[in-house]
Parts: sequence; C-alpha cells; structure tokens
Amino acid sequence: MRLHMLATLALLATLSLGYHATAEPQRKLKVYISVDMEGTVGTVTSDQLGPSGFEYARYREFMTREALAAIQAARAAGATEILVSDSHGNGENLLIELLPPDVRVIRSWPRRLSMMAGLDESYDAVLFIGYHASASNPKGVRAHTFSSARLTRVAVNGVEMSEGSWNAAIAGHFGVPVVMVSGDDAAVEEVRRRVGPIEAAVVKETLGFHSARTLTPEAAYQLIAEKARTGLVRRSEFKPFRIQSPVTVEVSFKHYLMAEVAAYMPGIERAGSNSIRFTAKDMLEAADIMTFLLTYGPQLEP
Repeated sequence: MRLHMLATLALLATLSLGYHATAEPQRKLKVYISVDMEGTVGTVTSDQLGPSGFEYARYREFMTREALAAIQAARAAGATEILVSDSHGNGENLLIELLPPDVRVIRSWPRRLSMMAGLDESYDAVLFIGYHASASNPKGVRAHTFSSARLTRVAVNGVEMSEGSWNAAIAGHFGVPVVMVSGDDAAVEEVRRRVGPIEAAVVKETLGFHSARTLTPEAAYQLIAEKARTGLVRRSEFKPFRIQSPVTVEVSFKHYLMAEVAAYMPGIERAGSNSIRFTAKDMLEAADIMTFLLTYGPQLEP
C-alpha cells in the first residue's frame, strides 16, 4: 500500500510539473524589421526602385519576399511579436497581403523616427533588410543618405553616418540591439564597422553605383533567413549602439539654398556654403529635426 501511494504521489508530481511547464506563458520576443529597397537582391537602377520603373512591380515582390524571409526566421527564433517598417521611397512598397496576418506594418510618411517608426524599449532586437551604403561612400549600389536628391553627407559627433548606423543609434537609444543587416557588400561593411560584428547577408557585390554581381532571389531569401535567425539566437551577444549625448549633427546639402534657409532656424548654424550643424539632446530629438529638414519645403530641391 505504501509503495502504491508513493508511486501515485510521484505520478501526480510529474503531471503537476508538466502542467506548470506547459501552462507557463511564453516569454515575449519582440522583433522590429526595417526594410529598404536599394539593398535588395538584383536592385541596381531606378528601373526597380519606383512606380515609374518598368521592373518596379517585380522588385516590390522581391523586397516583400526578403522581408518575409526575415519574418519566418524571427518566428523560428521564437518571436512572438513582429513590426515591419516599409522604409523605402513612398513607404508603400511592401505587398502586405503576402505577410502573415499577425504581423503589423508601418507605411507612408511623414512619421516620427522615420525608418524606425514605432520602435520603443519593449523590443528585443532589430533587423535591417535591403540596406544601402551612405552618400559619402565611394562604393555601394545606389548609395545615398536619407535623400539622394538633397544630401551628400550626415555626421554625428564628427563621425559620418549611413542610414544603417543612424537607425542603429535610434535603436540604441531604446537599449535595443541591431542583430543583423542585409544589403550589398559596401552597405554591410559600413554598418558593421560602426555598429559591430553583427550577422550579415550580402545579397550582391557592388561593381558601381548602378551595377552589381548579385545572387538570385531564392538564394538571397535563404541567406537572409539563415543570418536573421542566427542573429536573433545570438542577440544577447550584441550590444545596443549608443551615441553619447548631446548629439551634434552635421548635414551637407547638394543645394546651398537648403543650408541657407535651414540656418534661419534657432539652434541651427551654417557650417559651410552647403552645410549646417545643430546639437540635439539625444538621438530622438536629432531624428525629429532631420525629419523636419527632409520633409518641409520640398520646393527647395535643386
């Protein structure tokens, strides 16, 4: 009888442990995915990058499939919540009907924090998909910084920035690490040099501003999925990219009139014929000022 009772108690204990193990809620893993287009597989000219381009419809799908590869990898790594930021051109590029129903998507402009809109300290990791090199980089397919029509250089605390490092600094403000980037080889090298040795998917090698040696789409999707999943699994190894405050930002424009007019604003000084300088209390304030500069007064474009 005593042995039977002990066996029964042991069985109940086992069942109880099993119940609590299955009943325990899954730890939330929130992932933010910022998606650009110039760094997507096969993209080399404006023919792929905007609604007037004859290949744009096809490349919207390639962009979407790259984002989907990252989403599926995030799920495989345990992501419970995913926010995707459509961060190219008009912000209306991703074919959202191809994305899973529980994913949320940021679309169109203007929006606070631009390519990182919606991010906050509740997120655990950031993925960059389809990123390109900066305007001041002599290499890189379609290299530019924020606006190919207006800007030639952006620097923070004296160090030149790409969109990747700028956006990583916004994530760093919230204590969120960037764990993976995809794009051409110049873009990837630029981000890793500033942010650290994060996981990277090089989907094409730059041959010039409008030329590249590229993977095929399916090969790119597989590589992105592999690197995104690995980055998320290794996320504890990567530190947030933090910029020391206050933040001094230097911006150089293609047209002198932008610098002249911007310098009329309190807190903005003219640093040269085509450049300005301002100091913000942190990266969020710097991002708001940049959004204003790049959104207001489009008639000043050269």
